[in-house]
Amino acid sequence: MSDIDEGAAQKNPASSKPAWVAGLKKYEKPSWRKATWQLINTLIPYFGLLVLMYLTMKWRLPYAVTLLLAIPASALLVRIFIFFHDCTHGSFVANQAARDMIGRILGLLVFTPYADWRHAHGVHHSTSGNLDRRGVGDVWTMTAEEYSASSPLRRLGYRLFRNPFVMFGIGPIYTFVIGHRFPPRGSNRKQLTSVLLVDVVLAVILVTAALTIGLRTYLLIQMPIMFIGGAGGVWLFYVQHQFDPSYWARTEDWGSMEAALQGASYYKLPPLLQWISGNIGLHHIHHLRPRIPNYNLQQCLNETPELQLRDPLLLGRSLRSVHLKLWDEKQKLLLTFRQMARQLRRSTAV
Repeated sequence: MSDIDEGAAQKNPASSKPAWVAGLKKYEKPSWRKATWQLINTLIPYFGLLVLMYLTMKWRLPYAVTLLLAIPASALLVRIFIFFHDCTHGSFVANQAARDMIGRILGLLVFTPYADWRHAHGVHHSTSGNLDRRGVGDVWTMTAEEYSASSPLRRLGYRLFRNPFVMFGIGPIYTFVIGHRFPPRGSNRKQLTSVLLVDVVLAVILVTAALTIGLRTYLLIQMPIMFIGGAGGVWLFYVQHQFDPSYWARTEDWGSMEAALQGASYYKLPPLLQWISGNIGLHHIHHLRPRIPNYNLQQCLNETPELQLRDPLLLGRSLRSVHLKLWDEKQKLLLTFRQMARQLRRSTAV
């Protein structure tokens, strides 16, 4: 668990939560056997697909064949990111040195610096759903009041950011390929070192690729995987907190239990998609107990009636979440831009 996670735990002590929450601690125990099997059944097929993609280009097959192989490879990359994510929470394997080593290696595969992302994600966990602590490790979300008081230029910027083409198309590529190459302002030494280390290794990979298979070939293999996998990963992150009904509150009213059980989705996916996403759809459990490894989340859900929410977010309904843009503090719900426009017209008429 990161320092930020620890701080959140101190702010919201276990004694203030129902007794059954403390009972979830038994699911936090990592398993080398389960973690190793996950690495085997994901990394081997992932690298196998990379080799096949290279061979399709070497044999001069239509590039469409290469792109078809990029689809399952990108799905496996999303799964790899979940293992990386577990490592940042201290939950994938028990040994810290081994966990950090695995996290750093997997971070190279997903183009993400380990220590830097661990810090930002820890902030996200301690502030999720808190309207007064937005801005680090989350999706930019404005309130209806903030939007109505904003300048036309700021509104345009927000609308562009929340546009699906930008958020799930340009955004992931920018974040993973460019954004993660630079340390954020105020980075500590660990964060800075992790960013620089990934940058150096990626530079070595690019040079090695240029001298062996060719830089063009490498990019035609890696970039489609990053684009598709990045879009899928950002969608998962987005829908885990941008759904209806959801939870946002000011600091004085904010509670960690409510943020987890109401503000993090129980995203009930088909079995294959749940496997690919490493059970991260059980996000309400993850936010309640971040140190439960992904491979224990389903068992925790099955054995804990209190977590079996009556109205899980299903795949079809989740797609409508892409239209939700603004939090209305008065109605306590997310609005679409169209609903916001109607509110603005009514207020102007009055």
